[in-house]
Amino acid sequence: MDYVKYALTTEKAVAGIERNNAIVFVVDKSATKTSVKAEVEKKYAVKVVSVNTANTIEGVKKATVKFAKAGAAADLASKLKII
Repeated sequence: MDYVKYALTTEKAVAGIERNNAIVFVVDKSATKTSVKAEVEKKYAVKVVSVNTANTIEGVKKATVKFAKAGAAADLASKLKII
């Protein structure tokens, strides 16, 4: 199942790409941290260190994915055409 829907492109999310080496994805409500980590690693061929999830008031689930390699978030963001 595809848990990751799309990358979030808010000002705060884009700032976190370079500051925290992390990208924020909007994910399915049934997604778990381990399922998001596995899908991102498989889909984009990058090593993930951690995943933090949050449910918004609007009913959207966001996952902040932090990468192991320095600069991996910026590389992936440019590939996804976020920055």
